[in-house]
This record gives sequence, C-alpha cells and structure tokens, in this order.
Amino acid sequence: MQARGVWRGGYETQLEDGRGHTVTVDQPVEDGGADRGTSAHELLLLALTGCISTIFHIIAEKRKLAFEGLTVDLKAEKARGAPTIQRVYGTVEIRTNAPPDDVATALRLTVKTCPVGSLFERAHVPVEVEAKVVSV
Repeated sequence: MQARGVWRGGYETQLEDGRGHTVTVDQPVEDGGADRGTSAHELLLLALTGCISTIFHIIAEKRKLAFEGLTVDLKAEKARGAPTIQRVYGTVEIRTNAPPDDVATALRLTVKTCPVGSLFERAHVPVEVEAKVVSV
C-alpha cells in the first residue's frame, strides 16, 4: 500500500492511493477550510464504516449467514477543540432471514477483527455498534 498527498492550498489536499483512486480532504468552512472534501477525521470514520462492511461480508460468508443487504451507519463524537474522535457508535442494518443471535455473533466478530477498528481500540476510542435485523 502507498499514499501520496498533494497540497492544493489552504487545508485542501488531494490524496492518491497508488492504484488510481483519489480523495480530497479539506476542513469545513467553520474550521477555516473551503469544504472541498471530507475532513481527515471523517475519512477515519468512513474507513471504519467500510471495514465493518467488508469484514461482516467475510465473516457472514464463512459462517454461511446469507444476507441480502447491509447498511452501516456510524457517528463519531469529537468535542470542539479536542485533538481526535472520542467515541464511535451506530448501527449495522442487515437484511436477512438469519436468526438475530447469529447476526449479533457475526457483528461481534466483525468489530473484534476489523483492522481499522483495531486502530481505534489501540487509540482508546470505543466503537459501539448494534445490529438491526430486517427480515426479507
């Protein structure tokens, strides 16, 4: 993996992943930016959201837990002036006919093994995610 950042002025930076994908990071206007992209803290939350989705799929596949849809909704708490995110919480809505206990187990294993979540844990930022099962 690799990353490159090219400063565009103000707080704006164009990020490249070395595989042809780019992301713009910037600060919101109220924090002095031009709001031309997501903030680095928001990018962290997006990375965690994507990791939970990906790892849930892997675990569900291994456990033969069939599902038709998955939506991860996370929120982060960060007090104004605080250096980093202090808490993450949210829901994972799974469209499935699997028993709720099986879904809860898969989600627990997901949060435990998600590599991005491990970084949050090492930074002492709690991640609390609840499963919402929607029958199909």
